[in-house]
Amino acid sequence: VQLVESGGGLVQAGGSLRLSCAASGTIFSIIAMGWYRQAPGKQRELVATITSGSNTNYADSVKGRFAISRDNAKNTVALKMNDLKPEDTAVYYCNLRDNARGIPLNYWGRGTQVIVSS
Repeated sequence: VQLVESGGGLVQAGGSLRLSCAASGTIFSIIAMGWYRQAPGKQRELVATITSGSNTNYADSVKGRFAISRDNAKNTVALKMNDLKPEDTAVYYCNLRDNARGIPLNYWGRGTQVIVSS
């Protein structure tokens, strides 16, 4: 399975960006897709996830500012980020959790850089 992210870039504080991720390859049954981020010197952290049933989960730091969405037919997931803050600066990684006949598999994209200037 390959995950390809797009949409990162440089934006001023208060601005918006939209990240997209497309999954391809042999996918059995997606449990969830989501976004994680890793800032320099910090551990990778959850940003938002969405299940196949469209249940969403957000990090407290992004609630009310970010919105995750998914197209099940196209195996894509998007993250709309509004009111961006300098602390949102990080590499954002797309994640896919697959149920391969009872075996959970975890896939990651290569990441897309988001830089928010103050």
